[in-house]
Amino acid sequence: MSVPADALVVDGAGLVVYPGLIDMSNSTIVEGGAIAATAGAAAPAPQAGRGRGANVATPDSITWADQERESRARFLHPDAEASKIVEIDGDDLRRLAAAGITSALAVPAQGIIRGQSALVNITAPPDPSETSALATYRRGSVVVRSGVAQHVVFATGRGGGDGGGGGGGYPGALLGVIAFARQSFLDAQWQKDAHAFADRHKDAPVASFEPALDSLAPALDRRMPVAFEAAEEREIVRALAFAKEFNLDPIIVGGAEAANVIDELKAAKARVIVSSNFQAIGGGGGRGFGAGRGGGPVDTPIRVTRMRQNAVKVPAALEKAGIPFAFTTGGLQNPGEFMRSVARTVKEGGLTEDSALKALTVNAARLAGVSDRLGTIEKGKMANLVVSEGNLLDSPKIRQVFVAGWPIDLDVPVQGLPGRGGRGSGQ
Repeated sequence: MSVPADALVVDGAGLVVYPGLIDMSNSTIVEGGAIAATAGAAAPAPQAGRGRGANVATPDSITWADQERESRARFLHPDAEASKIVEIDGDDLRRLAAAGITSALAVPAQGIIRGQSALVNITAPPDPSETSALATYRRGSVVVRSGVAQHVVFATGRGGGDGGGGGGGYPGALLGVIAFARQSFLDAQWQKDAHAFADRHKDAPVASFEPALDSLAPALDRRMPVAFEAAEEREIVRALAFAKEFNLDPIIVGGAEAANVIDELKAAKARVIVSSNFQAIGGGGGRGFGAGRGGGPVDTPIRVTRMRQNAVKVPAALEKAGIPFAFTTGGLQNPGEFMRSVARTVKEGGLTEDSALKALTVNAARLAGVSDRLGTIEKGKMANLVVSEGNLLDSPKIRQVFVAGWPIDLDVPVQGLPGRGGRGSGQ
């Protein structure tokens, strides 16, 4: 094989080449402001006592139907597609690459039913000079696979976060959030059956349909898995029960107490995406899978402390039980902490090094349905590579990163103070 004249030559003495790492849940790499436009959602209804002019909503003028329409506009986004709103440039993306992460599962960041994730490469290749400036070929070039999973969050959204309900109206509490999600799937099932009836009876009156609900049909047919954010045991059990009710193919994201429900996970044939952001479990730091009540290190409940301590043992328990799993950064503000956190599951949690590396690469690719293109270093696969000095799980120095064969500039400005942060910061 002839080597291209402009090929980058790397002296491999003392270096190790790995397949690029895959972060299996990341909402920071999508354009948050474009969610509503992508999902076709209407703007929120005016708040009581706000705004100017004659059309000011008052408590007496806001009907249950008004609240229902507003809730659907704010929280129902099954047709949001991460592949259309994924970022393709920027220092935040290069920080991920500098940590060895070459691909990620991009997840829409808003709503209760948030939409469809996409497995994407972290950065786009250079834009060819002959490509029209009006086209969006570069965004398309990073998408490895769209429609990986539909994402559901049973979050109350207290404190104005981007979770589920909140805001003082329905669905304001956890029971309301669950009821909202359940009704959405019931409506989608009815609409799916109504479409089938209309196809068989062309002379029947045309029913009114909600286009967004059609995007739940692949999940109801088990052609697309449904990923539920669930950290605590009760949250996981709740998600699995929901999946059983609607015959869904479940993925658990977070899974801090997944080791407590091994039998239930196996019975549901569920997969688990384990959050490596252990400090955020139970709230207080980063993305905050779980209760999401803030808290921080002060007066942390002993239950949360134990959950964080035991979370590093979860991957080993999943491996022993034969339950497929992968890792996510879980909203870590510093991507460089990702491998250090995963290394803890080996050093403190009993996971084998080989299993940890597979969960970061080939098993993650298999879970996302892209194992024919990513996850291993083989002829014919995408050249997503990490070149390191030393073992990736033992404080390595990453020397080179390649995404789709292109070298990535790892000279990234120092990250500023937390603020953009994870969901726990109130974004």
